[in-house]
Amino acid sequence: MNMNLIRQAQKLQQSIAKAQEELETATLMASAGGGAVKVVVTGNLKLQSIQIAPEVVDASDTEMLQDLVIAAVNEGLEEAQKLAQSKMGALTGGMKLPGIG
Repeated sequence: MNMNLIRQAQKLQQSIAKAQEELETATLMASAGGGAVKVVVTGNLKLQSIQIAPEVVDASDTEMLQDLVIAAVNEGLEEAQKLAQSKMGALTGGMKLPGIG
């Protein structure tokens, strides 16, 4: 086997592991309703927190609050996916590798 190719593969593996660690610690904030609902999502697509402004809580209109929460969470997850794609895409040159990004 070509030792240079093996070294390159090992270096790529280390870079991917480092990027995955960075994604685990990265946090992204998203909001909906003009900031009435704010969420924090990690770079590895885990919902970390939700903040809801008291003035948006209306017992007679829970559907609106549910919609705002869904919108904020989806925005946060989209941002986290974009971050993961940019970090991993830079390492893999856009190749789709199973289990990565």
